[in-house]
Amino acid sequence: MDYKVVVIGSGPGGYVAAIRCAQLGFKTAIIEKYPTLGGTCLNVGCIPSKALLDSSEHFYNAGHTFEEHGIEIAKPKANLAQMIRRKAGVVKANVDGIAFLMKKNKIDVHTGVGSFVDRNTIKIAAADGKEKTITTEKVIIATGSKPTPLPFAPFDKKRIISSTEALELKEIPKHLIVIGGGVIGMELGSVYARIGSKVTVVEFLDNLIPTMDGALGKELQKVAKKLGMDVYLGHKVTAVENKGKEVFLKAEDKTGKQLELKGDYCLVSIGRRPYTEGLGLDKVGIETVKGQIPVDDHLKTKVDNIYAIGDVVRGAMLAHKAEEEGILVAEQLAGQKPHINYNLIPGVVYTWPEVASVGQTEEQLKQAGRAYKVGNFPYKALGRARASMDTDGFVKILADKNTDEILGVHIIGARAADMIAAGVVAMEYRASAEDVSRMSHAHPTYMEAVKEACLAATANRPIHM
Repeated sequence: MDYKVVVIGSGPGGYVAAIRCAQLGFKTAIIEKYPTLGGTCLNVGCIPSKALLDSSEHFYNAGHTFEEHGIEIAKPKANLAQMIRRKAGVVKANVDGIAFLMKKNKIDVHTGVGSFVDRNTIKIAAADGKEKTITTEKVIIATGSKPTPLPFAPFDKKRIISSTEALELKEIPKHLIVIGGGVIGMELGSVYARIGSKVTVVEFLDNLIPTMDGALGKELQKVAKKLGMDVYLGHKVTAVENKGKEVFLKAEDKTGKQLELKGDYCLVSIGRRPYTEGLGLDKVGIETVKGQIPVDDHLKTKVDNIYAIGDVVRGAMLAHKAEEEGILVAEQLAGQKPHINYNLIPGVVYTWPEVASVGQTEEQLKQAGRAYKVGNFPYKALGRARASMDTDGFVKILADKNTDEILGVHIIGARAADMIAAGVVAMEYRASAEDVSRMSHAHPTYMEAVKEACLAATANRPIHM
């Protein structure tokens, strides 16, 4: 065999799996269809969207909070082209970093579409039409996902766009219509709302970010309205039409009441679907189920030398989930016994304030019939938040009613994305709310809100509220 392990796909799951395999002494190769490594996350997903989120937040603060801070400047002007250029620079630095890591770890990089010839042979078709084959003992499929279009309104990449096109717009939309109030819709919607677009979000379900704790979605809706965004919940989109320079949308609520919107761009962000086209799964007898590749608890497919990780398998479509799965497969191949607690994979929404969550939601605990207690602490009662003018949001702790073990940590507020790691650590060690409340937290910090929420959950005795 040419290789011990070949990884198909170089996103966070794929490149991390390849690096860990190489660290463990396996001769490793990675196959990527695009000329740059990093997959969706680094090229058209996590990293570029955060770059634009940060740029738009700076612009918004310059126009809305600088004066209160005693900083007097002329009215700022948004330069979208420069924001896009800066974003491109951030992306390049990151993807160049991945290329460096491949060289450092002596991982062979093959550019082209990888597809199975048989269980041990992979054909690589380059963009210039050239083909070659390589052989391997083990294969890890990490081909990720792509945006899901509406069946009656496919992406035209001009007016009806996906997140990919939303990261490359040549003008600031006058009115951006967003279909889907999940993570992607709220993040990119907030980018354009901050720099001057009218933004309208249409969500089918009755809450924003519906996979997270309901209280977080309700608070995020309040924040969105402060930003000037219009939000329509419980609305089913029935038609979207590109009429040249405008997009027309029709939707209806549960009573049948019609909603008609007109904008210059429509971002469809109703989710993502596994990307397995061109893999040649039929050549090795693997069939997808609802688009996903079925795997066992060890992430092994029905073919015992082929594994699959990340967005192409069950579970949340998150870069860090894919990374953990890549490491798990690599270490299993080395005879180790790693483990992933999927209940403790955190989720984050990078709006401002940020939203972050780990563990069980209150809705899930109710459905399971588990006895629980709740501790809440608002940012507005936090000294650090007052100092930074970031008083929107709260920390919500869910704990077992009898044992006090923390079952869920849900935060909407400044720096929530970083703070959630403390919740993950506490829950990995099965800490109680009292355990956390008795630990010293530096003052003044945002993390004090976690301590106070744990005090509220333990004995309803927060100090500062």
